[in-house]
Amino acid sequence: MAKTILIVDDAAFMRMMIKDILSKNGYDVVGEAQDGQEAVEKYKELQPDLVTMDITMPEMDGIAALKEIQSINGDAKVIMCSAMGQQAMVIDAIQTGAKDFIVKPFQADRVIEAISKVLG
Repeated sequence: MAKTILIVDDAAFMRMMIKDILSKNGYDVVGEAQDGQEAVEKYKELQPDLVTMDITMPEMDGIAALKEIQSINGDAKVIMCSAMGQQAMVIDAIQTGAKDFIVKPFQADRVIEAISKVLG
């Protein structure tokens, strides 16, 4: 069965890019969210196998959303997405419990490598 993934990014274009990469590689994108608050709600509702989470978003940022999701499910698998130059935030995210990170602009092989590594 295909692994289910929730994509979280405030830019529709970025969500579309990741969705395209994942769909072509046999993953099932079950939902999308445009900010951390929506991500937490969708996570509760959909219980995906994995979440790709943008770090900088309005309302609630990715790190706050990561903490919320982990309080719901301590085994949640979240991969952070960051722009170049956000190393400090990426380190924060990994310390908070993110399993990996991918850097924008996305390279399909790196995205798939991170996801298959995290999902095992």
